Amino acid sequence: MSNQSTVTEFLLLGFSSTPELQIFHFMVFLVIYLATVVGNFLIIVVIAFSNHLHTPMYFFLMNLSVLDISTISVTLPKSMANYLFNTTSISYSGCVAQVLFFHVFGAADLALLTVMAYDRYIAICKPLHYKTLMKGTTCIHMAASAWLSCIPYSALHTGNIFHLSFCKSNIIDQFFCEVPQLLKLSCSDSYFCDAGVLAFSFLLATFCFVFISMSYIQIFTVVLRIPAKEQRHKAFSTCIPHLIVVSLFVSTGSFAYLKPVSSSSSALDFIVSLLYSVLPPVINPVIYAMKNNDIKTAMRKLTVHRVLCRDK
Repeated sequence: MSNQSTVTEFLLLGFSSTPELQIFHFMVFLVIYLATVVGNFLIIVVIAFSNHLHTPMYFFLMNLSVLDISTISVTLPKSMANYLFNTTSISYSGCVAQVLFFHVFGAADLALLTVMAYDRYIAICKPLHYKTLMKGTTCIHMAASAWLSCIPYSALHTGNIFHLSFCKSNIIDQFFCEVPQLLKLSCSDSYFCDAGVLAFSFLLATFCFVFISMSYIQIFTVVLRIPAKEQRHKAFSTCIPHLIVVSLFVSTGSFAYLKPVSSSSSALDFIVSLLYSVLPPVINPVIYAMKNNDIKTAMRKLTVHRVLCRDK
């Protein structure tokens, strides 16, 4: 790109320039990253090797776990490496890759959460038609659409950002290449670019959120009519975690991208970035696995089976 002659690398300020605090942040990020990868990987393994979990809901959950591992792997490893080696640099191409893949996985995450809301709607509101509407091939097509449809969106988003010239500075007040911070560094007349990208992203997020909200309004209307308390509790236990994840992801992401970017770094910017880029992949295994009796039972069975095989 033409502006590579102006900026060849960026500097990620992160949370602190003090060596002792950098080591501390490295350890914290390492624990978070390992917990996320191990937790989501366990969900993938348990669902893959448990035949009774081969249903649409768990198929989409397995895809969500893959996305969670991918999303957090875009940002945290580079930040951890910078903390460990006491550097702040990230190459221009590395920054482009971060923006591209972060938005691919982030948009796919939101699309998949929308598909999961539709799956819960059919399962609870139209149970007699569930097997017909949510066949294996249908689920595969829906998941593939959630993944593939986000690639052109992310490419357009990334192309618009890096078409700008960065000559004010190369210092990013974040621990990864975040778009609002990159726009702050641009010396191009980026008003129409900013407005177009943000409007398109906002419309996409709003459409998904409205679809999810309408699905759950109808779900809760049906669930509240169920006379049996245990059945109501089971239905709510599968829906409420999904709503928590969606609300956290959409609210913090929208706040980060729609609020005016301050001229100086803010602790609020870092906290909000952590909430939408790091926290959802971390808490998804806890919300979906620790609160799900089917997954916990399948995990115990796999563990017992492995122990028995070793004893033999």
